[in-house]
Amino acid sequence: MSELATTNNLPSVRGAPVGANAGRSRATSLSRKQKAAIIVRLLVNEGTEVPLSELPEGLQEDLTQQMGAMRYVDRATLADVVSEFADELESIGLHFAGGIAGALSALDGKISPQTAARLRKEAGVRQTGDPWMRIRALPAPRLLDFITSESTEVAAILLSKLDTAMAADILSQMPGPEARRITYAVSRTANVTPEAVDRIGLSLASQLDRDPVRAFKAAPVARVGAILNSSPAATRDALLSGLEEQDETFAGQVRKAIFTFENIGDRVRPGDVPAIMREVDAETLAAALAAASAGGLEKIVEFLLGNMSKRMAESLRDEMNEVGDQKPKAAEAAMNAVVAVIRRQADAGTITLITDEEEA
Repeated sequence: MSELATTNNLPSVRGAPVGANAGRSRATSLSRKQKAAIIVRLLVNEGTEVPLSELPEGLQEDLTQQMGAMRYVDRATLADVVSEFADELESIGLHFAGGIAGALSALDGKISPQTAARLRKEAGVRQTGDPWMRIRALPAPRLLDFITSESTEVAAILLSKLDTAMAADILSQMPGPEARRITYAVSRTANVTPEAVDRIGLSLASQLDRDPVRAFKAAPVARVGAILNSSPAATRDALLSGLEEQDETFAGQVRKAIFTFENIGDRVRPGDVPAIMREVDAETLAAALAAASAGGLEKIVEFLLGNMSKRMAESLRDEMNEVGDQKPKAAEAAMNAVVAVIRRQADAGTITLITDEEEA
């Protein structure tokens, strides 16, 4: 604050003394650029993060030059500029910025993807914001497509802009020679300019804008897996057998996407069992465990009972003995209810299922 405010005689700013007009608001003698420079300098001094990089480059340049031309501002002038700035903020009801690009960003998720894509194409605009933020948010398979389809130099820059864990994951999925070639290319990026990196980001992001709008967010494997998860066991087995005859690779992927009661012992972590059991009502849980025990899944039953409190396990054993014979549909519905809770908690991030890599 001391660099902005002083009560001493003031040097001129482009020929006009700042704070020299007594008897009226001292801010009236300043240009809007000077006022903006004062506000920005004050905010920076107070430790506020000011996203100036989002301004057009011309405005960033004007602001920097204006701040470089100014020296000192007295306290009274500073107070007037801040008061005027606060009044302007309070008078704003709504703010629309960014033209069509800004409107599309504001309406993201509110209008259909088809409409957004068409409007963006017709207006010739790209999505606003840092293109690298969009690129870093992509899933690993899409990033891997980018890296393998671009030149070695571009791939090296893209890899350098990713989070360390994501970069390591992508490299591990690439053939050894290609991964080594791109890794070595990173050593030649020391003198790459920020402008070049920005151009590369814009180019990659423009490819995303050209991607066709897809009718389904989930991949085919995930959609089929979700359907079979909720299907009766007999139907699920028959469909998987048919899929294997048609496309063995796709059928294998679907099998990995399916999570049924039989998978609990292999995919659920022992420490997550109590959280799962708390969300299933006791009657349904007892029916599911009784059905599983009668169906040859005693190991899974013991896995669940062995990872909950002894008191709860003993109570469930007593309730299982009282269940008696169940109709197949009722038994399967009870087991599916437990599975549904596990899948819901996994999707919400409450629990984490064991992956194939961890099993290996």
